[in-house]
Amino acid sequence: MRPEPKEQIDPRALPVWRWEGAIGSLVSAVVVGALQYLALRFSWAWWIPALAWMLLLLEVVCLVIWFPKVRWLRWRFEIREEEIDLQRGIIFRTRTLIPMVRIQHVDTNQGPVMRKYGLSSVTFSTAAGSHEIPALSNEMADQVRDQIAELARVSHEDV
Repeated sequence: MRPEPKEQIDPRALPVWRWEGAIGSLVSAVVVGALQYLALRFSWAWWIPALAWMLLLLEVVCLVIWFPKVRWLRWRFEIREEEIDLQRGIIFRTRTLIPMVRIQHVDTNQGPVMRKYGLSSVTFSTAAGSHEIPALSNEMADQVRDQIAELARVSHEDV
């Protein structure tokens, strides 16, 4: 059995993921508020909006408090000469090995919330799809991108 990958993503991923969870929960709160209005307007059973509010509370606890922390603790990666090793998952753990010879393209990207926290994600593509290492510091993301690009180029030259 292979050892667990060594590298962990930046701890500033926690507030980024919490903001993303809060924004998603805000959208859900608007829907639950509309449901509450409809329940009062059409005299629905009291438990329908009550259940919706409880589910919204559960969503907030999961998406804003629990999931970001567990996601950060479980996300690991390692870049080796021959492959990239990714490990992630909250409930189900996924371990992916991507051979360097399969990598066709690599880049960095960031959204507005990640930009505020000085984070970027590294995305690399193979013929089978794309993979991402989320929430690295901008400097680390640039280094990882360049390292993968160089190792992939060297791997292609060896073939």
